[in-house]
Amino acid sequence: MQKTTNTTKTIKSRKSLKLRSIAVAVIAICGFAATITACGNDSATTDRITLYSGRSEELIAPLIDDFTADSGIEVDVRYGDSAELALLIQTEGDNTPADVFISQSPGALGFLAGENRLSPLSDELTARVDAGFAASDRTWVGLTGRVRVLVYNSNLVDPADLPTSVLDLTDPSYRGQVGVAPANGSFQDFVTAMRNELGDLAARNWLEGMAAIESPNYPKNSAIVEAVGRGEIPMGLVNHYYNLRALEADPSVASRNHFFSVDDIGSLVVVTAGAVLSTSDASTASESLLNFLLSDDAQTTFAEQTQEYPLVAGTAAPAGLPSLQGYAAQTIDYDLLGDGLLGTIELIRESGIER
Repeated sequence: MQKTTNTTKTIKSRKSLKLRSIAVAVIAICGFAATITACGNDSATTDRITLYSGRSEELIAPLIDDFTADSGIEVDVRYGDSAELALLIQTEGDNTPADVFISQSPGALGFLAGENRLSPLSDELTARVDAGFAASDRTWVGLTGRVRVLVYNSNLVDPADLPTSVLDLTDPSYRGQVGVAPANGSFQDFVTAMRNELGDLAARNWLEGMAAIESPNYPKNSAIVEAVGRGEIPMGLVNHYYNLRALEADPSVASRNHFFSVDDIGSLVVVTAGAVLSTSDASTASESLLNFLLSDDAQTTFAEQTQEYPLVAGTAAPAGLPSLQGYAAQTIDYDLLGDGLLGTIELIRESGIER
């Protein structure tokens, strides 16, 4: 089997980034869970803060409980889609109750940084991760990493026949064989990175090429992994950890991860990240939460429970993954994209890849 490698690339998002159509911003500003009863910043004291989390309750809640037990700081949490939470924060403006925002990818944080909604983090905090995994202006810090891979069915595909570049997948020989999730955020992150790295024309040509070979569509990464595992399709583009979870649940599944070559855009590293809101009255307590999420125990929890890459040196990566250590992160700056993710979504729609 071809030796797997990981990339030197990660998305870094700063300043202004349009996320979605403004229609999405029609969100109930005061639509909180029972623990948050009114609009306005309720975190003036340092013994209670409010977190908006684009990561799931299943993952975050146990870590929040540990943080509270360790620090005595209570955390009220609102869970939701990262992009929609970012738009909500912007809509709420200075009255947002949020002190901390954890995003599934840097794009949403880049949008808020561009709107001056994020406060610079301390050098001590951002120094805990490689410089490529934190914003240069310290407005956000990476928490975990996910590598884009090609998942394939080992009963249907000979590893020797797998491509070294994601760009090769538009070849007619792959017609109907490569599952994609065009509406999924991680796929959109990948296309945005391709636009930055290779240019809009190359990204458009790749998308149209994938449309031409009739790439099957799925709503999300996990659906692609499941389809590959049962032999519905031979391969698909996903984040690495979805297949690791599938194999953990059922080791007999025939799906395997194929990492593209180190310098290929197909091996993009997408980070989850956290930030403190500029309107927070509890910035010290808020930063302590991010510091806790970068602690050895929390990083180990991420690696063991979600099979994601920890970003703090010294914490072991999930078993069987190529190490990120020793690779310098080459950043991809969303500022260069102009209309950013909104333009990516439009490009995907125009390409015909969505079915």
